[in-house]
Amino acid sequence: MLVGLSWTVLLAAIGLIGGSIAGSVLTLMRVSKHGLLRGIAQVYIFVVQGTPLLVLLFIAYFGATYIGFNVPPMVAISVAFSFYAAAFLGEIWRGAIQSVPVGQSEGAHALGLSRSDTMLHIIVPQAIRVATPATVGFFVQLIKNTSLASVVGIIELTRTAQIVSNATFKPLEVYLTAAAFYFLICFPITLVSRRLERRLSQS
Repeated sequence: MLVGLSWTVLLAAIGLIGGSIAGSVLTLMRVSKHGLLRGIAQVYIFVVQGTPLLVLLFIAYFGATYIGFNVPPMVAISVAFSFYAAAFLGEIWRGAIQSVPVGQSEGAHALGLSRSDTMLHIIVPQAIRVATPATVGFFVQLIKNTSLASVVGIIELTRTAQIVSNATFKPLEVYLTAAAFYFLICFPITLVSRRLERRLSQS
């Protein structure tokens, strides 16, 4: 079960990293002045957020096989988790950027800063403070959602618990142990998120 736990943490980390990269692109598209880019990003976010993660896993794995590619389960899961996380992180970060008062941008432009310099040096540092608690909270949800990875062959914590339960005929003890592992990972992260939220709200 400790090996399964390590796979759970790895899958969550891959989803967070891949989702952060793709989510940054979506964020820039959502705050762009070009209506087409905003529309594409908005449609993507609506579609992915409205689709269960389990369905995305099936599409990533079986869809590649359907068009003739033999995709390893780890690759399919990484893609599905990254696309899923990108939709939520992109929306979180878009909201954080747009929460920065418009006067900040106007003041930066009055000082002669370009749009990119304003975004990089004025808007983003303030948006990070706003987005951090929600981002950490989403990471907790991502950790728990890794339990769905077993449907395409990855033996993470939940799947390991099922195997051990079938072998020992002690389902209650095994699943309580799995729940304890999830709690030991998620609870400290949740505390950090709440602490950050309180600190930012006070400031």
